[in-house]
Order: sequence, then C-alpha cells, then structure tokens
Amino acid sequence: QVQLVESGGGLVQAGGSLRLSCAASRRLFNINAMGWYRQAPGKQRELVATITDGGSTNYADSVKGRFTISRDNARNTVYLQMNSLKPEDTAVYYCHYQLIMGDYWGQGTQVTVSS
Repeated sequence: QVQLVESGGGLVQAGGSLRLSCAASRRLFNINAMGWYRQAPGKQRELVATITDGGSTNYADSVKGRFTISRDNARNTVYLQMNSLKPEDTAVYYCHYQLIMGDYWGQGTQVTVSS
C-alpha cells in the first residue's frame, strides 16, 4: 500500500510564504501527473495545481503568479511553493498522484493564513 505524506503546512500571515512537500512511502513508477488540491470549510475540494511527467503545469486562476508546483521524479516528491498568501488560501491541502495503476491521495495538511 502506498502512502503519500504531506508536510510544510502551518500558520502564516497574509503576504507570507509556505512550501508544501509530498512524498510517497515507496518508489513509484509510471506517475502520469502529480497535483495539489485544497478544501476550505464548507466548500468542495478544488484543484490548485498539477504537473505532468513531462513537466507541463496547470494552475487555478486564483493562484496563478503566486504558487509554483514542481516535482522531483527521483524522489517521487511534489512541491508547492506558495507566495503572497491570502486569507482565502486557508484550507486543507491534499497532494494527489495519478498513476496508470490508480490514484493516490495524501492525508492533507492545514494551511491557515491570518489577515
């Protein structure tokens, strides 16, 4: 069984930065895409950013220019650099790996941005 473990969440003031990391518990192959999603209280889970095995990225409009997704294929790790954070970025952030054999989700890490 594969586990994805996120780290890097926390409390930050508006305008600050955080860097999230997500690592798999064992070596994985054929990862098509990695991504980050978030879910705020009372809202549905939404896509934040994705990155393909070829390095193509996609961002939600609300985070473009502020967040950067990257991946380290050798370490099966995906990162999310979050700058210029806003209170509306407050949510639980989940990493997601899309493999040929199926999808995997992390347990989530809380990001809280104070005004």
